[in-house]
Amino acid sequence: MTILVASAIGIGYYQMYWIPEQLAKPEVDEHVLHPVKSTIIEMILGSANADQQDSFVPKLVNLQLSIDNHVIWDNVDDTAHTVTPDHRYTDAYSGDFGSTGVIKPGETYEFLFTEAPPNIPVTVDYHCDPHPWMTGTIVVSQARF
Repeated sequence: MTILVASAIGIGYYQMYWIPEQLAKPEVDEHVLHPVKSTIIEMILGSANADQQDSFVPKLVNLQLSIDNHVIWDNVDDTAHTVTPDHRYTDAYSGDFGSTGVIKPGETYEFLFTEAPPNIPVTVDYHCDPHPWMTGTIVVSQARF
């Protein structure tokens, strides 16, 4: 009987406290969650052509938390594309970086970067899966003020 009661208490604690705590999103400053502006990266017309020099425009983006850390990839091309990290990147608040499927012409993919250690920028390289010559880089740092 004692074992049953102890097991019930253990299961209750697990379900009521441990699981919700593990699934909770971290607290993030309101300025980081609602930056001053968004950064727009376009997948320009003709990006699917390997001979075209530009694809993600701009190709290199420097972001500062609370200033412009909300990024929107806008597909203005007539071909579907992806935003796929070269190496897995997970933001504690926003989750895994990268589009979950293709971004069709006229559609967008958005991501909110919320983390950057002090004085050490985070670099995220990414590409388009169907068109590997399409590459870009995001560098995230804390605001300088």
